[in-house]
Amino acid sequence: MPSVIAVVLLAFLAIVSLATLIGTQLTELAGQLPRYQYNIIQKIQSVKGLGAGGGVFSRTSELLNQLGSELAKSTAPVEPTAKPAAPKSNTPPAPPPLLVEIHEPAATPIAIILNVMGPLLQPFAKAGIVIVFVIFFLLQREQLRDRFIRLVGAGDLRHTSEALDDAFRRLGRYLLTQTVINATFGLIFGAGLWLIGLPNPILWGALVTLLRFVPYIGSAIAAFFPAALAVAVDPGWSTLLWTAGLFLIVETITGQIIEPFYYGQSTGLSAVAVVVATTFWTWLWGPIGLLLSMPLTLCLVVLGRHVAALEFLDILLGDEPALAAEEKFYQRMLAGDSSEAAYQAEAFLKLNPLSAYYDEIAIEGLRLAQLDVNRGELDHDRRVLIKDTVDAVVDDLSDHASPPADTDQDAAGDGGEDGGNDGAAASPAIAAEWKRCAVLCVAGRGSLDEAVAGMLVQLLTKAGIGARVVPNTAVSTTNLAQLDATGIRMVCLSYLEPGDFTNARYLVRRLRRRLPDARIVAGFWTWSAADAHGREALENTTADEVVTSLQRAVAVISEAAKGLVRREQTVRIAAPETAD
Repeated sequence: MPSVIAVVLLAFLAIVSLATLIGTQLTELAGQLPRYQYNIIQKIQSVKGLGAGGGVFSRTSELLNQLGSELAKSTAPVEPTAKPAAPKSNTPPAPPPLLVEIHEPAATPIAIILNVMGPLLQPFAKAGIVIVFVIFFLLQREQLRDRFIRLVGAGDLRHTSEALDDAFRRLGRYLLTQTVINATFGLIFGAGLWLIGLPNPILWGALVTLLRFVPYIGSAIAAFFPAALAVAVDPGWSTLLWTAGLFLIVETITGQIIEPFYYGQSTGLSAVAVVVATTFWTWLWGPIGLLLSMPLTLCLVVLGRHVAALEFLDILLGDEPALAAEEKFYQRMLAGDSSEAAYQAEAFLKLNPLSAYYDEIAIEGLRLAQLDVNRGELDHDRRVLIKDTVDAVVDDLSDHASPPADTDQDAAGDGGEDGGNDGAAASPAIAAEWKRCAVLCVAGRGSLDEAVAGMLVQLLTKAGIGARVVPNTAVSTTNLAQLDATGIRMVCLSYLEPGDFTNARYLVRRLRRRLPDARIVAGFWTWSAADAHGREALENTTADEVVTSLQRAVAVISEAAKGLVRREQTVRIAAPETAD
C-alpha cells in the first residue's frame, strides 16, 4: 500500500506541476498581449489594403453586398395598398395588462459561497474520485485480473493469460512510445521557437506535447496558437514563416518516419485500421472516444489474435498480411495477372535466390491450385490460364541474377543422405555435351506439373545446362516412340502432387525402355520425407533419385553434368530442404 500511494502521489504531483507551469506561462502571456495590439491592427490593415483600388477582395465584397441586397428585396413581405376598415363592434375594450415582477430572495452567505466555490470545487472533486479509483485498482490488480480470467476464460487459462500478457505488453509499449515521441517533439519544437525568438517557448512545447496525444487534429491545434502569436509579436511575416516551417519539418519527420516505424512494432495496427477506429470511436463517444481510440482498437486486435471466434478483428484491423505469399501468388494466377505476381516476387528476390522463390512460394501456390483441381473446382480453361500465367511470370523473372555460388552451395550442402562432400573440392566445369538439350523435363500428369517443369528448365539454363520441357502427352504409350531422344543424358519427372505414385512407376518403366542410358530423377515437389506411409511406394518407382525441391534437383543434375556422380541402380531419396 505505501508503494502504491507513493506512485499515485508522484504521478498526480507531476500532472499538477505541469498544469501549474502551463497556467503560469498563460498568465505571463496574457500580460504581454496588449503590447502586441498595434502589430495586429497593422496586419489587419495591410490585409485590407490588398483589396484597395478595385482589387480581388474589394470586388468580391461588392459582389456579395449586391447579392445580399437582391436576396433581401426578393424576401421582403409585400404590404397591402389599403387597410380594410375594422368592423364596428359593441364590445367594450379590454383592460390593460397587469405588470408582474419576480423578486428573488436575498442570497444568504452560504448560497454565495456555493455559487462561487461550486465551479472551482467540481474539478477537484473529480480529481479526488480519480485518485481513489486509481489507488483501488492498483491495490486490487491481482484480484481484478483473476476475476476477469474467471469471467471470460476459465476454460482455457493458457490462451487467456497469453491474451492478457499480449494486451498489457502492446498497450504499455504503445503508451510509452507515444509519450517519449511526444515529449521529444515538444522539446525540439520549444527549443526551435526559443531560437526563433517567440515568447513563452516552454508553454508551446508543453502544449504540443499534450495535444499530440489527440490523434490527427491535436497537432494542428497545437500549431495554431504559436502561429497566431507569431503574427502578433512581429511587425513583419518572418516569424510566422519560421514558426510554420519549423512545425512542418518536425511534424513531417515525426509523423512520416519515426511514428510509423515505432508504432508499427508496438501496436500491430494497420494504417487503415487507425483511421477507421478513430472515426468510429469519435462518433460513438466524442472527444473521449478520440483519445481512447488507439488503446481500445489495440485491445480488439489482441482479442482477435487469441480468440478464434473474433479472428476477423485481427484480419480487419491488424497489420499482418491478409494473404500469405503463396496465397497471393495463387490469387494472381487465378486473375491471370503475371505482372503483379512478378512485382511481388522482386521483393523476395532481393534477399533470396530465384530457386528459393520457386520452391517456397510458387510451388506452394500451385499446391493450392492442385487442391482445387482435386476438388473439381478448376475446369480445363482455368488450368490453362494458370499455366500460361505461370509461364509469363517465369519469363518475367528470366533476367534475375541469382547469386553466383547458389548452385554450387546447394551441391555442397545438400549432398544427400550419404553426407558426401562432393562440392567441397574445386567444382569442375560442366561437360560440353550437357550444355545442349541434355536434360528432358517431363510433366508428370497435367498442365500444373508442366508449369513447374518450366521453372526447372529456367534454373538449369542459368546453371549452364541445356534442358527442355515436354508435356505428359509426349511420353504417353502411343507418342513415346516419336520422342526426340537425341543427346538426352538425364530425365527429370515433374509431379506437383505425389498421388499414389502409380503414374510415376509406369512412366519410369516406359522411359527406361526408350532411354536406357539416361538417369531418371523423379521430382515430387510437395512430398515430405516425413510421410512414411508413402516411402515404400516412392521407392517402387525405381527412379535413380527422388528430389523434393527445385534447388535439390538443380544440385543433383549439376553433379551429374560435372561428372561427380556415377550411375546408381538403387533409388536414393534426398532429404527435403528446410527453410529457417
